[in-house]
Amino acid sequence: MQQGQTPAGVKIEAFPEKTMIFGLFRKKNNNQAIVDRQYAALTAAARMPDLYERLNVPDTVMGRFEMLSIVMILFFRRTRASAVSGQEIAQEIVDAFFQDIDYSIRELGIGDNSVPKRMKKLAGMFYGRLEAYSKAMDAGDREALALALQRNIYPESPAPADMSGLAGWIMAAEAHLSAIPEEMIAGGAAKLPPVANSSVA
Repeated sequence: MQQGQTPAGVKIEAFPEKTMIFGLFRKKNNNQAIVDRQYAALTAAARMPDLYERLNVPDTVMGRFEMLSIVMILFFRRTRASAVSGQEIAQEIVDAFFQDIDYSIRELGIGDNSVPKRMKKLAGMFYGRLEAYSKAMDAGDREALALALQRNIYPESPAPADMSGLAGWIMAAEAHLSAIPEEMIAGGAAKLPPVANSSVA
């Protein structure tokens, strides 16, 4: 299913990416190997030690959720302009992302009755970040992006860490992804760049 459509094929114009949540838990198709390869590359990027050691992302459960959300947002922004095959892969990757979250919640011993409410909250957090970060990135505003990251990653801290380095990496990562050929997106071979010295300047 293409981004921006519900299972019934009804297009939502306001923010197409939001409708991807409706694809949760449906059966995967022949793209499985491609999706697995791409999803593994994205999750590996979210776990790069430099993000936590140099760019002030807290190495906690929620800190890792924030980084997973960021790499997913970067990938979905890249695939908005992709052909149908790239958009289908993106749809299945967001399904896998939320399936992983669901699994992790259950592994923590959360009761079945509480899981849907927690999933709804986390999905809302993800799409809220998608909107906030996209607004700053579309404007090329690194300072606004850093402030949005600060609000989300350190929501209750009286002295939140500086997120300008992470904002710089995100901007560089988007530029990197935009230069990746479409055949690499369709083949699940897109990778995010490492943390460079310029990201923390």
